[in-house]
Amino acid sequence: MSIADTNISNVDNKAVQSNSRIVAMCIAMVLGMGGLAYASVPLYELFCQVTGYGGTTQQVEAEAADGVGIIDRDINVRFDANTASSLNWKFAPEERQVTIKMGEKMIINYVAENLSDKPIVGMASFNVTPQAAGVFFNKIECFCFTDTYIEPGKTLNMPVTFYVDPDMDKEKALKAMKTITLSYTFFESETTPEEAIIEIEEERVIEAEIKAEEAAIQTNNEKI
Repeated sequence: MSIADTNISNVDNKAVQSNSRIVAMCIAMVLGMGGLAYASVPLYELFCQVTGYGGTTQQVEAEAADGVGIIDRDINVRFDANTASSLNWKFAPEERQVTIKMGEKMIINYVAENLSDKPIVGMASFNVTPQAAGVFFNKIECFCFTDTYIEPGKTLNMPVTFYVDPDMDKEKALKAMKTITLSYTFFESETTPEEAIIEIEEERVIEAEIKAEEAAIQTNNEKI
């Protein structure tokens, strides 16, 4: 092989190696972007929950809510209900509006009916408007925290326990706000009815165990 042929071969090899590195870098970038996109979903949800961005409401424990004071400022809370076109459910609030004091805990009910001939598992998305009120709207109990399973032709009452944080009254930009609208939209969940039944049974077992423990503790206390 001549020197010229050898030089050409070396150049070709270097070109192949360079192209391989470029392809590898591109693949790594695509995979990295995919991983970032995947991770960004829970990060975005956390951001919304913390800041109330997009009208995202807050979730609080009952014990924490017990320490919230009530102030003398009325706020109207309206309730909205929607279902995806693919979900054969009837879904609506029992009452369209309530008026409460800021800091006052309130329980209202939504009602869902499965109009189909098969069991369906639904999942509700939610937000409040005006969106600036999201960080002050606190839910203690809500059907939107978990999947909702309904047998065909059955109706389910679904409570929501909430309050509006009295700290909202300290915000100058929200001083004139008199009404907040809480909206839900139900979609069919990726959870299958079979999986939902298993989860329900597991929750019942846990609840029964907790009640048994509480009863045992009460009995022991009475003996003492």
